Amino acid sequence: MLSPSSQPYGTTQPGEPVDLYTLTNRTGMEVAIMNYGGTIVSLRVPDRHGNSDDVVLGYDKLEDYERGQSFFGATIGRYANRIAQGEFILGKKTYRLARNDGRNTLHGGVKGFSKRVWIAKNDSGSSGHALRLTYLSKDGEEGFPGNLSVTITFSLPADDNELHIDYTATADGKDTVLNLTNHSYFNLGGAGKGDILTHQLRLCAQRFTPVDATMIPTGEFRNIAGTPFDFVRPTAVGEHIDADNEQLQYGKGYDHNWVLDHEHASSLDLAAEIYDPESGRTLVILTTEPGIQFYAGNFLDGTIRGKGGKMYKHRSAFCLETQHFPDSPNHPEFPSTVLKPGQRFHSSTVYRFSVR
Repeated sequence: MLSPSSQPYGTTQPGEPVDLYTLTNRTGMEVAIMNYGGTIVSLRVPDRHGNSDDVVLGYDKLEDYERGQSFFGATIGRYANRIAQGEFILGKKTYRLARNDGRNTLHGGVKGFSKRVWIAKNDSGSSGHALRLTYLSKDGEEGFPGNLSVTITFSLPADDNELHIDYTATADGKDTVLNLTNHSYFNLGGAGKGDILTHQLRLCAQRFTPVDATMIPTGEFRNIAGTPFDFVRPTAVGEHIDADNEQLQYGKGYDHNWVLDHEHASSLDLAAEIYDPESGRTLVILTTEPGIQFYAGNFLDGTIRGKGGKMYKHRSAFCLETQHFPDSPNHPEFPSTVLKPGQRFHSSTVYRFSVR
């Protein structure tokens, strides 16, 4: 049986030990994940010349992840993205959450899943390396109702440069809301190596969910045709990012949710493809989720010192976060994020790397 290697990665401020697990395969891919925050610390893939490089942003030390507010590589929950005014109604009861984004709740609150230590277990088999992480989020944590048991499995097939992330969850005691994703920042040219404005992006989506000035969805499903949000055909990220457009002004560039063109609800379908002409690396994303948040690193400003002492500059990375829609608990017209006791949540996302 294959098994990921592990090593101590440090101790949290409260005194919890954290380990780093490295998954490798036979075709040149390597992924390192720590059980603090279920965080992808590094992801190495070859370029068109066979040279391997780390293509995700992050830090060198655990304490930087503890202090950091950018969610580099982290598992996000209970609720990825924003919830308006930090509250929602469920079963005629109003739940008030920790607010950490102005008046809104962002990525699970002050101490969401990205700031928790998960229990890790080797889940590998003959077909490749796998790491299973589990966490029990107790009733009332960050204001969310009900006990929630979450399992995330990261798997790396032995012969394919693909990272699979499978999420499962069950609720106990009360209805709750749930939206899980991974918040890796990618630069296919290599972490800290220039901007991502020449990356060619394609999104399998005809609509997006526009937002107000606080980045909360208005409830509209807007067609992307003829707008800077049209990535139906491969388009350079930087081609329209500074266009005179109210939505781009709100996000200081792209930081929006696209409505994916699923053939069938919850089927594992193509969501996005992005290509770096310089390195030749291509990333294809498949998911069962109904939406994907494309963020172009607009708030990176050169003040964050990352791995190897590199400064992460403006638009030097992108995120493609597979998800349910922002603020869904307050929008009945959106796909539901309610999880009831006795139900089982399951979601899958695949990151497939290749070269041209």
